[in-house]
Amino acid sequence: MDKKTDNITRNERAREAFDRLLTIMDELREKCPWDRSQTFETLRPLTIEETYELSEEILDKNFQAIKKELGDILLHIVFYSKMAAEENQFDMAEVINSLCDKLIYRHPHIYGNVEVKDANQVVENWEQLKITEKDGNKTVLSGVPASLPSLIKANRIQEKVRAVGFDWEERSQVWDKVEEELEELKVEVERQNRNRIEGEFGDLLFSVVNAARLYNIDPETALERTNRKFMKRFGYLESKTIKQGQSLKDMTLDQMNAIWEESKQFDTE
Repeated sequence: MDKKTDNITRNERAREAFDRLLTIMDELREKCPWDRSQTFETLRPLTIEETYELSEEILDKNFQAIKKELGDILLHIVFYSKMAAEENQFDMAEVINSLCDKLIYRHPHIYGNVEVKDANQVVENWEQLKITEKDGNKTVLSGVPASLPSLIKANRIQEKVRAVGFDWEERSQVWDKVEEELEELKVEVERQNRNRIEGEFGDLLFSVVNAARLYNIDPETALERTNRKFMKRFGYLESKTIKQGQSLKDMTLDQMNAIWEESKQFDTE
């Protein structure tokens, strides 16, 4: 079977499966007391939870779990669309067609006559088109959700302004900014002005996120990897001290550091 035929077969299976899902959603909304009682507001926190669960499985590279979590998110998309259709707002077909229209509009290098040199230029075109399209973002930063976690938001802000040319000429220049912000933080720490210390901490973090972006590192993923590594090492420290009949509170820092260093041999990354 060639690639084109294989894609057609996969698409046919997907259409059948999606039709089955829509039918099930109709039945659940009609017959199940829990599904019938849901609203946009009650479903929202569950959607957020499902998104974080998917994110966790992606970091673990657990494809079976990723498949499950994608299904849960797909259920929520179908659920919201069903509820909207009941209120005569929009339906699943409109959601899909709106997405298709947007993808075609924002890929003029595929569906039009625009030529691009690389992926970076695709991103730049994408952001420009978002501003000019009907019902699109009216300013460069208006598409950044206010509710995003601050670390992710900082990264998105920097990505968006980069798309319109507001960026370092050479990525190595960012380290001067990081060092500058660190020195300014040290000054405020010496002055013990809590409000200014907090502000300078924010500036330092923002500049470090900028450095991560420039070197193609996702700061959220990088920090989560460190969180997991720390938790694993500290878990080893706790476990070993318990086996030795010791309490962390009764140990010196040097004693704890010795076991901490020992734990590093079990790092998988």
